[in-house]
Amino acid sequence: MTQNLNVDAKEVAKFEQLAATWWDPEGHSGPLHKMNPLRLAYIEKHSDGLFGKRIVDVGCGGGLLSEAMAKAGARTTGLDMGEEPLEVARLHALESGVEIDYLNCTAEQHAADFAGKYDVVTCMEMLEHVPDPASVVAACAAMVKPGGHLFLSTINKTPQAYLLTIVGAEQIAKVLPKGTHDYNKYLRPSELIRWCEQAGLRAEHADGVRYNPLIQSFSMTRSTKINYLIHATKPEA
Repeated sequence: MTQNLNVDAKEVAKFEQLAATWWDPEGHSGPLHKMNPLRLAYIEKHSDGLFGKRIVDVGCGGGLLSEAMAKAGARTTGLDMGEEPLEVARLHALESGVEIDYLNCTAEQHAADFAGKYDVVTCMEMLEHVPDPASVVAACAAMVKPGGHLFLSTINKTPQAYLLTIVGAEQIAKVLPKGTHDYNKYLRPSELIRWCEQAGLRAEHADGVRYNPLIQSFSMTRSTKINYLIHATKPEA
């Protein structure tokens, strides 16, 4: 059913297996729990707050960021191709008392019906898991309304990123399952910025995310050599 979609079935299966521990801060999603407040603050800062804004979170997984944005007052939709993570996300949202519309579809499918409908579009730690990331960026850009914002995050294609995310996190510290990442799918900031500009957006910020293993916390940095965030805007019509 998904063979003609921009979906890697093996990647979806990986996260299906991790769905049960998605909301466990001590489980395999622990790094995402630690990074989530930083991502939320970055989005709120550059979009001038989220209250009352319409947002779609592409590749939402179990809903960590989607739920945080909903609690900040956003009208939130979450998209993912993994049904198990979506079920976890729906249950947790119900338990948390927040309303989020979780949909099992791709960015491209959603963009076909919701072009120019969102104040903010987010796509975090997902682009390195799809066959055609440029297509996802184009779909995300299409969903942004004039004057709106797009936020992307992924992992840079550098030796430092390989050492930290694959050798360090997967092989040595084992905080992530082996095979979570594929270095060949890592993306340079210049690639994301080019795709944003080709889709009619203007790149505003490119900022790095740094991890301190001694205190197990994330912080912003000017260096984009490992994890990084891109913020782009769609000019007013």
